Amino acid sequence: MDNMDNIFDPSFAATLMKLDPEDGPQFVEYFRTHAMLSKEKAQLQASVRDQKKLLVENGKLKKDIEQLRTQLQDKQKRRTAKALFSPAPPPTTASPTPNTPVNQSRSPAGATAAVPNISHPPSSQDRRDRQNRRKRGDRKARPSSDSLSLGAEPRVDASRLDLRVGRILSVRRHPLAETMSVQEVDVGENAPRTVVSKLGATTNLEELQGVLAVLLCNVKACKLRGVASKARLLVCSASEGDCTERLAPPPGSEPGDRVTFLNYPGEPDKELQAKQRIWEILQPDLQVDSKGVANYKGCGFEVKGKGLCRAPSLTNCNIK
Repeated sequence: MDNMDNIFDPSFAATLMKLDPEDGPQFVEYFRTHAMLSKEKAQLQASVRDQKKLLVENGKLKKDIEQLRTQLQDKQKRRTAKALFSPAPPPTTASPTPNTPVNQSRSPAGATAAVPNISHPPSSQDRRDRQNRRKRGDRKARPSSDSLSLGAEPRVDASRLDLRVGRILSVRRHPLAETMSVQEVDVGENAPRTVVSKLGATTNLEELQGVLAVLLCNVKACKLRGVASKARLLVCSASEGDCTERLAPPPGSEPGDRVTFLNYPGEPDKELQAKQRIWEILQPDLQVDSKGVANYKGCGFEVKGKGLCRAPSLTNCNIK
C-alpha cells in the first residue's frame, strides 16, 4: 500500500503528464482511485478477521461460564446435603474433678470414707423388666438408613442418565426371541455397541437401519437371551396395544451428541449402579406429551443447538 501511495509524488505526476499530456490526468486519477480502493479492501478484510476472532473468543467464554455455573450448582447441592444429613456431635459428659476421688463419700464429720465398688449380679426381677421393655418396643432408636443414603447420594434426577444420539448401523431379529432385535449402534465411540431391544414382532426392522435414535449408554452391560447388550434403546410405548417406536433426535444430530435437560444440569454417572435403581426411579417421569415432545417432569430432551427429541407419531405415552 505504501508503494501505491508513492506513485502520486509530484515528480511521478509531472513525468506522466510529460509522457502523455492529453491522457496524463486520466491516468493519474485512475491510479489514485485504484490505490484508495485497495486500501479500503485491506481494511475491510482486517475488520472481518477481527470480528471472527471475537466470535470465537465469545463462544469459548460462554462455554467456560456454563461449566463454572454447573460446578457451583453441584457444590451448593453437596454443601446443602452435607449440612442436612451430617450426624450431630455426641454429647459431652462431665469428667470427675481431680480433687474428688471416685467411689468416695464424705461423712458428716468431714472425713472421707471409701465406698467399695461392688457389682451385684442382675436379679430375676431386673431381667423380667428388661424383657418387658423389649416387648413394648422401648429400645434405643437406630439411625435411619434412608437419611444415610440421602446424605451419600442427594441428587436423583435425569442428569445422571448418559443419553446420547446413536445411528443404527445394522439390525436383525434375536435368534432366541421373536419380539427382540439386535442392533449395532454408533454412539460416537471407536467401535459400535451391541444393543438388544424389545421392539415387538410387528416392527419393520429394515426401516430402522441407518436411522438415528436415543440411547442410554451408562447402563451395566448384561446378557439378554444369550446376547450381551451394552446400551438401552429408548422407545415410546402406547398404553394400549403393542405399538412401539423409537425416540427420534432432532434433525442435524450426529452420533455421540449428548441429550441434556435445561432444568437439570450436571454430569451423568459413569455407570448406573443396580442397587440404587436410578433408572427404575426416573422412568415413570419420562413421558411424551400431547405435542409428541419427549420430556422429564416437563423439561424437554434437548440436543443443544439442534432441538428437542420427539416421538415420530405417538403422543401422551411412556418412554422406556
